[in-house]
Amino acid sequence: MKFDLHTHHFRCGHADGTIRDYIEAGITSGLDVIGISDHTPYFGSPSEQAFPHIAMAKSELARYVDEVLSLQKEYAGKIDVLLGIESDYFPEHAELYRKTLSAYPFDYIIGSVHNVGGASIFNKNRWRGLGPQEKLASKVEYYRLITESARSGMFQILGHIDAMKGNYPQFSEISAPAEIDECLRVISDCGVAIEINTSGSTKLSGGWYPSDDILERALHYGVEVTFGSDAHLTSRVADQHEAVVARLKEIGFTQWVYFKQKEKKTVKL
Repeated sequence: MKFDLHTHHFRCGHADGTIRDYIEAGITSGLDVIGISDHTPYFGSPSEQAFPHIAMAKSELARYVDEVLSLQKEYAGKIDVLLGIESDYFPEHAELYRKTLSAYPFDYIIGSVHNVGGASIFNKNRWRGLGPQEKLASKVEYYRLITESARSGMFQILGHIDAMKGNYPQFSEISAPAEIDECLRVISDCGVAIEINTSGSTKLSGGWYPSDDILERALHYGVEVTFGSDAHLTSRVADQHEAVVARLKEIGFTQWVYFKQKEKKTVKL
């Protein structure tokens, strides 16, 4: 059973291709299951499309859902198409996101922290001029938000839980083991899965999210894992899938999961 739960398309404004293109790429890549999981609109903003190059417009959400459900029927028997979405986690808007997304029949929702302290986690300039304690504070806040997102009950999957290293590889050298361990304990207690996300290969950090060290600790705490390429190009669908399987086995994982109608499906590695 081969799956990829994290793919985007043109509606978010920073990915290429249609949903159909990604489904066809999934078939070519030998996937049994493909999840479409484009970025939610910015519901907390009064604007129709607050950030056109980051997330879809509010009016596009219903069309997005309808298109995925239509293609799900069309491709039945060829590939299992799942309706997912990637949602930002903003504590101040969490209930608005929860209420809005609950109106749609998502198979799963990926919760991702993309902003800390009002700046993108991928913004290299956010680190400029910061001293060691300020950098540590940013990392601690990042993991506090991820921990809070797990407790929210809004998500089946947490996205790329060390992606703050993406354009600042030195992030991994900022020591915050207690905060990471607490985050992993909470994720396990809440029954939320984390994804192995291979899009780190497109950033300065290279590799994938999270690091082997975090995955080893996740196994220790009983955290379940899933797979997502986070493809913004059809050529990246299922990217490094086999390498991830091999590495997970080396670490000691024997299974991973995906979600359909928000029910957990366990698959042997």
